[in-house]
Amino acid sequence: MPPSFKGGIHPEYNKEMASGRAIAPMDPPEEVVLPLSQHIGAPAKAVVEKGDEVLIGQVIAEPGGFVSAPIHATVAGRVKTIEPRPHPLGKSLDAIVIENSGEDKWTQTESWGDSWKEKSTDEIKEKIKNAGMVGMGGATFPTHVKLSPPEGKPIDTVILNGAECEPYLTADHRLMLEHPEPVVEGLEIISRVLGSKRKIIAIEENKPDALEKMRQACSGTEIEVVQLPVKYPQGAEKQLIKALLDRNVPAGGLPFEVNTLVQNVGTSAAICAAVREGRPLVNRVVTITGPGISTPSNLRVTLGTPIQKVIDACGGWKGDPGKLVAGGPMMGFAQISTETPVIKGTSGLLLFSLDDVHIKEEDKCIRCGTCVRHCPMTLAPSEIAKSAQKKLWNRADEYHALDCIECGCCSYGCPAAIPLVQYIRQSKAEIMALRRREGKK
Repeated sequence: MPPSFKGGIHPEYNKEMASGRAIAPMDPPEEVVLPLSQHIGAPAKAVVEKGDEVLIGQVIAEPGGFVSAPIHATVAGRVKTIEPRPHPLGKSLDAIVIENSGEDKWTQTESWGDSWKEKSTDEIKEKIKNAGMVGMGGATFPTHVKLSPPEGKPIDTVILNGAECEPYLTADHRLMLEHPEPVVEGLEIISRVLGSKRKIIAIEENKPDALEKMRQACSGTEIEVVQLPVKYPQGAEKQLIKALLDRNVPAGGLPFEVNTLVQNVGTSAAICAAVREGRPLVNRVVTITGPGISTPSNLRVTLGTPIQKVIDACGGWKGDPGKLVAGGPMMGFAQISTETPVIKGTSGLLLFSLDDVHIKEEDKCIRCGTCVRHCPMTLAPSEIAKSAQKKLWNRADEYHALDCIECGCCSYGCPAAIPLVQYIRQSKAEIMALRRREGKK
């Protein structure tokens, strides 16, 4: 068994609700809302105006900087407006709204097929960049940036993350079951760009059917398919690297510091589609699940589709609406509106009826140390939270708040129901603001 990482938890996984549901296509809506911020980094800059006619796959917003990604039209139609709209992160941000003409008209793209193997690494990387590729596990880091490690930091190992350790979510599981070939070819493309020799696909042992499918798809290749024990957050990249390679990414560092790159299996499949077929990122697989949805499903959803339309496609709410989470229950974000759209990082929609929502009132810390034992980053979450409560941001920095991966293990285990992750997020934002003011990195 590969080495494990310190900490972690074993929550109720509840994946059986949707794991048996095959991926089904969902019809595009009458109108899509495409935020200019669908990735980590600078927002994209609109290159269309109100009234413009657009085709599917057409670039409608260009990258706003190096760490940024283009946005493409996901339906053919007319640009209705460009204005602030509700965003899954909880605020209104600029978005391009397109009225769907109902015509399946694509912009012209270049399909490479197998000839990608004859292209230069720079050509392949540019193709991936132009397709608007970002990490689809939820982090949304622009892929072309990730595929550009600093000089002197060669990547010897590429890991595809198929752990999908978040409870309830099954989109990656179904993708590996139903479409293993593009996942594998995407890994080959990534490895070609980076010149990496070792290639690993990591899957938790609670997905035996996916393990079998991926091993079959990798037969005759040098790709290793590794079974990992079920433990949250097994899919976090630093923990995955520790578990598979026994390498420790340094505090404040990134995987390239230990010559490793981690990508999500969904990202890998999307890279294959971009490179082979010239298809930009215009849709994705989303798990819609939880006790509050009538029919748990895995749907291929057009980006920009309002969440309400997705809920309707799954039979609507079961019971009175109580809580809606974009993402999984551990790292997802509660939504204030069902009019927020599905974006590149929306891996799941989790619905709870009013009867399922139980809010425990925050109490005082009893210094039990549970959060410290659970933390996979070996932090002291309770001390960072105390610093935040007292607005002692330098103290929070001394406790390495910026190293928190916001996995939620501390909040999950806290008997006093202290919202530790929220306090740590606040600390991180204040520390970064303080550093900017002081001209520090």
